[in-house]
Amino acid sequence: MANHKSALKRHRQSERRKLRNNAVKSEIKTVVKKVRADIEAGKSEDAAKSLIKATTLYDRAVSKGILHRNTASRKIGRLSSAVSSVSK
Repeated sequence: MANHKSALKRHRQSERRKLRNNAVKSEIKTVVKKVRADIEAGKSEDAAKSLIKATTLYDRAVSKGILHRNTASRKIGRLSSAVSSVSK
């Protein structure tokens, strides 16, 4: 554990950020599960709507520094191709 005052503060900050980051990642996972469930059920319109929400969440996570932009881009691309394969 940290001993210096500044290190203690840094630790408190990192704990708060970790909770916030985990909440954002959890929300993304929930929406992605919904997209995949809609794809499995063959609901192309619902999947497309859910994809828009997932894309928004991924972009927001990138802007907050929670995810790397290439990671988010890769995941959005794979979800998009999965949704487009259902709509055909």
